[in-house]
Amino acid sequence: MILKLIKFNCVKSTNDEAIRIIRSKKNSKGIIFSNFQTNGRGTMGKKWISYKGNFFASIFFELKKSMPNFKEFSLINPYIVKKTLKEYSTHHIKIKWPNDLLIQDKKVCGILQELIQFEKKFFLIVGIGINTFYSPKVNSFRCTSLLESSGKSIDNSKILKSLKNNYETIFYNYKFNKNLMKQ
Repeated sequence: MILKLIKFNCVKSTNDEAIRIIRSKKNSKGIIFSNFQTNGRGTMGKKWISYKGNFFASIFFELKKSMPNFKEFSLINPYIVKKTLKEYSTHHIKIKWPNDLLIQDKKVCGILQELIQFEKKFFLIVGIGINTFYSPKVNSFRCTSLLESSGKSIDNSKILKSLKNNYETIFYNYKFNKNLMKQ
């Protein structure tokens, strides 16, 4: 599966933009990236605090019968994002189920998975917010950024390219492995 890259300077929410694109019938799969979002969403209706310069993306695609189901993706997505971020952290990245990635017990990434139905088809939207440069001050939990936790040079465009490649590789290998099992 090849994901079409769609870039914006500013959106309300990358997930909302994915829903709009699906319903417009312009694309059935892609990855949306924005330099800024004004109304990011987290799980259970929480607001995702979006500082300009951090990483905001949503991957969307039609769920086909040959793919893992919706619930399995809630296990797959954190591993793909963790794999992507490994090279940017000098510390271990921990998955806090179901949708957060932590460095030294501080939140660095949130993942919002949404399922929508449009014209009898189901689409999965995976919103990914990464504190690449800035970490928000939140009372309910501690946050960090990739820059704070590693001191390494951070490049959102390289993270985007790596994330896109990791998703495409996972889907290619999944399809390939499923076909091998049928033989």
